[in-house]
Amino acid sequence: MSAKHPIISVTGSSGAGTTSVRRTFEHIFRREEIAAAFVEGDAFHRYDREEMRYVMTEEEKRGNMHFSHFGPSANLLDELEAAFRTYAETGQAKTRHYIHDDAEAEHYSSKAGRFTDWGPLPEKSEVLFYEGLHGAIVTDKVNVARYADLKIGVVPVINLEWVQKIHRDKAARGYSQEAVTDTILRRMPDYVNYICPQFTETDINFQRVPTVDTSNPFAARWIPTSDESMVIIRFKNPRGIDFSYLLSMLSDSFMSRANSIVIGGGKLDLAMQLILTPIILQLVERARRAL
Repeated sequence: MSAKHPIISVTGSSGAGTTSVRRTFEHIFRREEIAAAFVEGDAFHRYDREEMRYVMTEEEKRGNMHFSHFGPSANLLDELEAAFRTYAETGQAKTRHYIHDDAEAEHYSSKAGRFTDWGPLPEKSEVLFYEGLHGAIVTDKVNVARYADLKIGVVPVINLEWVQKIHRDKAARGYSQEAVTDTILRRMPDYVNYICPQFTETDINFQRVPTVDTSNPFAARWIPTSDESMVIIRFKNPRGIDFSYLLSMLSDSFMSRANSIVIGGGKLDLAMQLILTPIILQLVERARRAL
């Protein structure tokens, strides 16, 4: 953690909705005129798309049917920890971009599925914003979580997460349902061992819960809408959180535990604005005073 160079980390599984949360943060940064540097978790994958396919095939030949992007072996977690540590100390770090699709490939003059070269973050940023799979990971070799000043978990209930992933990968990436299902099954051990434990490290978790039947996520015809969902917001340390204010501002919300508030899914963006804006401003104002 750093007074001069704060780090905000949003972590969640593939299909959890971290990209939507990033847009809320971008809006806050823009409105409050905060200069943010952005780091993507995909930048710290160890292999590009073609290399990953080859390595997975080789691992399967050795009997490892669960090699996945969720686990340490497929990622540069040492480099991710170093980027967090370096930014906390100096306000600078190296990152790169994973080229997801043809539109990005044209922009970067490269092929989809590859990485850009490593390079420095923009100069004079006031906060580092990370969004990806491993923003709060702790293993016997790395501790990324200790460097983040604010850690956010985005955690739909598992069936909803699968529904979202299946629909996204089929619609946006052209995968078959069988291919997406195989990916979910392959990732399960790493999901249990490396993704789930992060949500005990996070400061705030946003967990979306559908109010419609998702008992068979592999047969769901569409993703439940915001109005068909509730969101549980859990605070690791509720001290200083003005729950009375939140309850008054978020209609039909209620507290389910001393550290948790439940809201309608359509109120998520408003809730994030109300909760996160003062925390972000506090981090940035502290950094400005320290500098």
